[in-house]
Amino acid sequence: MSAMSGLPILSILVVLPLLGGLCLLPLGRRAELAKVAALVLGGAEFLLACGCWLFAASPSPAGAPPGFFLFEDHSWIAAYGIRYTLGMDGISLLMVLLTALVTMLAVLVSWRSIHSRVGLHFSLLLLMESGIMGVFLSLDLFLFYLFWEVMLIPMFFLIGIWGHGRNLYSAMKFFLFTLSGSLLMLLAIISLYLIHGAQSGIYSFALTALTGTTLSPATGLWLYAAFLLAFAIKFPLVPLHTWLPDAHTDAPTAGSVILAGLLLKTGAYGLIRFGYPLFPEAARMLTPLVFVLAVTGILYGSWVAFSQKDMKRLVAYSSIGHMGFVALGIAAWTPVALSGAVLQMVNHGLTTSALFALVGMLDERAHTREIEAFGGLWGKIPRFSTFFMIFAMASAGLPGLNNFVGEFLVLAGTLKIAPLTTALAFIGVILPLVYTVLLVQKILFQEERRPLQLADLNPREFAVLSVLALGDFYLGLHPTPLLGMLKLPVALLTGGMP
Repeated sequence: MSAMSGLPILSILVVLPLLGGLCLLPLGRRAELAKVAALVLGGAEFLLACGCWLFAASPSPAGAPPGFFLFEDHSWIAAYGIRYTLGMDGISLLMVLLTALVTMLAVLVSWRSIHSRVGLHFSLLLLMESGIMGVFLSLDLFLFYLFWEVMLIPMFFLIGIWGHGRNLYSAMKFFLFTLSGSLLMLLAIISLYLIHGAQSGIYSFALTALTGTTLSPATGLWLYAAFLLAFAIKFPLVPLHTWLPDAHTDAPTAGSVILAGLLLKTGAYGLIRFGYPLFPEAARMLTPLVFVLAVTGILYGSWVAFSQKDMKRLVAYSSIGHMGFVALGIAAWTPVALSGAVLQMVNHGLTTSALFALVGMLDERAHTREIEAFGGLWGKIPRFSTFFMIFAMASAGLPGLNNFVGEFLVLAGTLKIAPLTTALAFIGVILPLVYTVLLVQKILFQEERRPLQLADLNPREFAVLSVLALGDFYLGLHPTPLLGMLKLPVALLTGGMP
């Protein structure tokens, strides 16, 4: 049970959106009821996630790994050593809070843009939230893999049913890319399970048990490579990124918000929680490869963003570049760099979700996302333009906004161990500033190309963007509480103090 509460808080976090999503399935024709129910469930989940912060200073419960302040462990499939084990430390707390917030905002973003199968749409949003919560809380590899697969199915249908353009192609591409990496990870999980059982006589999927498995260098390298491939696809790291721009381009706005804000983070989280702790020697051997992939993603994503004419594809490629900084911080595996990587996961979730929401709002009004179609928006829709400016500058890494802090910590933590890599990555700080300023100039200030009649933000849209903007400013000006939350788990993972 969860410490100090007597309630299975972690299980409620996972089960509440699952049950809510299932209950919404029959409400296909009662659109308004489905919307309100999804918002209430999303709000309840967010409040419960915020309540978990109250336990952050609590000592670890009996049987919990060090650093975990909420913990649940029950026998599940005893014959195969499968347990129902959930845990929360500072890293997973931040991911859970991000998941609850972004999902609730995705519900609001979809409020007027979804007109068919409304109940099913909001049901899938909640079911996906349940899967993502499970990924961030699982401490049993079988359970982790189960949730890893569950969260993919709702996104497949969101793109395939409510997407546009080549939505079926993009949905299938997303599914095949992620499934191929997942199957290799499953083989690695089973192999590790069998190796550990042969060595100890105890067959278990528990992370704490498998962490101590003795592996030959070659075996560890192959198993880690399978995990790394699955997580790299989800980041995504170049050259495994090609599914992402298509998925974003053809997904509905809520799909893009959750894809950028949450699903990409599951790959980074998996590498932190499972990849490095299970295979420390193999991870050190492949660190140069991850450095190369991270820097390539930073530079490639930023460079390709320059040539995009569709705003949504531009944000998608910029997302690849920003996630490259997360990969760089994880690969460095120093306290400062890893803290920066986790903070950057939160930053990216807020800023990029907001940018996709803004592009979706503009597309609803103008029925186009072509950059050259716009101009002079600052004088026509000032509230929209103000938020666009804020989030664009946050994405560019302007000091005082959130992305600057995360990128600075990643670069500072990587500098001592890989100065050349850090210097190349620093170019990736400059490039986003250039293409972002050009985008802002074209969209907001250049002479209008077409006489578009556009309405400014309504109260619902204003509220969504205000919450995200407050998060950007808060993390940019006062990140100390989040960094303090990360201090203990990062120290335990890296063996040092941040």
